[in-house]
Amino acid sequence: MTRTVTNVLVLCTGNSARSVLAEVLINALGEGRWRAFSAGSHPTGAVNPLTLAVLAEKGHAVEGLRSKSWDEFALPSAPKMDLVITVCDAAAGEMCPIWPGHPAKLHVGFPDPAAATGSEAERLDRFRDVYGQIEAKVRRLIALGADRAGEV
Repeated sequence: MTRTVTNVLVLCTGNSARSVLAEVLINALGEGRWRAFSAGSHPTGAVNPLTLAVLAEKGHAVEGLRSKSWDEFALPSAPKMDLVITVCDAAAGEMCPIWPGHPAKLHVGFPDPAAATGSEAERLDRFRDVYGQIEAKVRRLIALGADRAGEV
């Protein structure tokens, strides 16, 4: 019996917080049946340190995570995507590259934790809150399956 892997590309503008959190959660909760990547339309060039702190706190590996352009995934050599998810309103409204294979598209917006103000502890709490919101949506997505992603 052949096991199908669902490839997901999670997009945001900066690719430093929400899209990285979603990438890691999909890979962890997808248990090998889902493979996620993240990218940004205007990547910051670095993953937000508070993103890395929350992921490490939750037991996720953070080695190798990087902020990258969505252009990497529009190349012919890139993995074929089954689903493209935008997690910020700015990226949802931008003109996306044409993805090979015409994957399904889904927008699930989350507040930007990188925009949080206050003390480091307050900002870290905001990242934890957004992590929880993304985790809930990812669990629902995986339970429903890619063909019912619109119900997330």
